[in-house]
Amino acid sequence: MITVISFVGFTVFVGIYAWYRLRKDNLSSQDGYFLGGRSLTGSVIAASMIMSNISTEHLVGMNGSAYRNGFIIIAWEVTSALALILAAIYFVPKYLRMGVVTIPQYLDRRFDKGTSSLIALFLLVSFAVTLLPIVLYTGAINLESIFNTSELLGISKASSLWITVVVVGVLGAAYAVIGGLKAVAVSDVIYGYGLLLAGLLIPVLALIYIGDGNPLLGMEKLFRHSPEKFNVIGAEDSILPFSTLFTGLMINQIYFWCMNQTIIQRVFGAKNLEEAQKGLLYTGMLKILVPFIIVLPGVIGYYYFKDEFYADQDLVYPALVKRILPVSLLGLFAAIIVGAVLSTFNAVLNSASTIFSIDVYKRLINKKADDRTLVRMGRLAASILAVSSIIAAPFVARAPNGLYQLLQELNGIFFIPIASIMLGGFFFPRISAPAAKAAMCIGLLFYVSCTFIFKVNIHFVHLWGIEFLLNMGVMFAVSYFYPRPVVSETLENEAPIPMLAWRYAKPFGLALLLVTLAIYILLGNV
Repeated sequence: MITVISFVGFTVFVGIYAWYRLRKDNLSSQDGYFLGGRSLTGSVIAASMIMSNISTEHLVGMNGSAYRNGFIIIAWEVTSALALILAAIYFVPKYLRMGVVTIPQYLDRRFDKGTSSLIALFLLVSFAVTLLPIVLYTGAINLESIFNTSELLGISKASSLWITVVVVGVLGAAYAVIGGLKAVAVSDVIYGYGLLLAGLLIPVLALIYIGDGNPLLGMEKLFRHSPEKFNVIGAEDSILPFSTLFTGLMINQIYFWCMNQTIIQRVFGAKNLEEAQKGLLYTGMLKILVPFIIVLPGVIGYYYFKDEFYADQDLVYPALVKRILPVSLLGLFAAIIVGAVLSTFNAVLNSASTIFSIDVYKRLINKKADDRTLVRMGRLAASILAVSSIIAAPFVARAPNGLYQLLQELNGIFFIPIASIMLGGFFFPRISAPAAKAAMCIGLLFYVSCTFIFKVNIHFVHLWGIEFLLNMGVMFAVSYFYPRPVVSETLENEAPIPMLAWRYAKPFGLALLLVTLAIYILLGNV
């Protein structure tokens, strides 16, 4: 009963707090609904970006992967800081000077409407078939483990997971559809603090128990038990070879943190460039700390459970939570888990509704649509996408290498082609719109064939790097035969917000770079 009361209490508190903060906001305008009224500060942006990124596919999936593979998967997190430096110093100032609201708007200005619409539809499909279903399903795994809903309802575990997916999906959809970006961002601040504290509580309590009251002794015992788990340099036959950092991994990170609508939309809602840069670089700092929440518990799970969960690694984190946390805190933790699900789910729905309204509906269907119509169509698109993701969620179960690995493999279908086009557009003025379309199609066909049809014996992250080079080669070749018309005007407009840069952006970025290098130097010799 205490578990249920604390769960309901925290969830209701966040809802009331979000309503109180939004009660005077105008959610019928384009800026008000999609960009939070361009009023977000650095700390709010950082909290929302972290919560939009970290959900149960990280808590469950990455800890499950760390349980089997150790600290080598830390690369997914710490290299994010490098991409966030690029976003803060280079990409975001350009976006804000253009006054764009979506990534496809940039593609429209740089290439043409056909490229923009193609990417917009591509993104909507990626949301529906990859991220959203996996977020819902991993959240259901955690809640089933904490509450034992199958036993409470007297039904099978599969039926319980399905019901949980539906309930969380409907709740998340209602939240995002009604409140827009600011509702997501405001609630993310509360859930972000909760995730940070509760997420850190798991490894801290575990280390205290292992060390008989002394967490440092607990860490020493954990290290002596399995020192190989702490090595961050992955072998070539591992789940994430170290060499992938120099092929496809950084391309993926640059896309995710510099070009991904779900992430960048928070920055588009900043009150000025200074707050946008603060938000990005604060997020980089948090990404370096995040492995204590989504990697270390997996290694602790190996200490407790040995090989018990090797056949189903995604169950190890829920099992560790139940073993470590007192019953009185389980409800609060469950509420935070739901918050992590809702934050990512809501963020993606909000981004999808923005892309559909502005880049599909207004451009292709109703060019004269006013703000109220755009908001209404955005809400409709978010509702449809929520239903499709609820239906797809149960089909992602039993991923052979874990749900996080499955998510990354699927992301390669969408991320790398878009990253290739975006980077080509930014750095090579001669690349044309036909070249961008050709690269999208050829890159997509190459990756799907090599990953899911022919099963080429090359790590999928290396395939990302190969695909990127292939895409660039295709764009240069096609642009030679179908060159871009000479364009004299600039892509930049009058910025909608003040553009004074943060004076500490470059020193802060340099500090993040040095910390990232130090991690690999110190843990690379374990």
